[in-house]
Amino acid sequence: MAATDWAEFGFVRDTVGLSDSALSKQVTTLANLEFVEVDKGYVGKRPRTWIRLSTTGRSALGGHITALQHIAATAAEHGIAHRVERGPATA
Repeated sequence: MAATDWAEFGFVRDTVGLSDSALSKQVTTLANLEFVEVDKGYVGKRPRTWIRLSTTGRSALGGHITALQHIAATAAEHGIAHRVERGPATA
């Protein structure tokens, strides 16, 4: 959703692989936290729901991405990303 202004509910559902009810619950939670905005309307006679990241949501997402990049960089510096665990040797 960060790459677009508004995303249609069905597109988001299909992209993240959730059921309607599971995505609806997540959207409600995120809307209550003011991370997303929801707009409902119609396309012809069919009801549609559109979702977008709010300013607060974009800021929070940016903070999470920065934190993940820091974790990945720290892991790389310490060689964690390149270590492979081996099982017991077989004879």
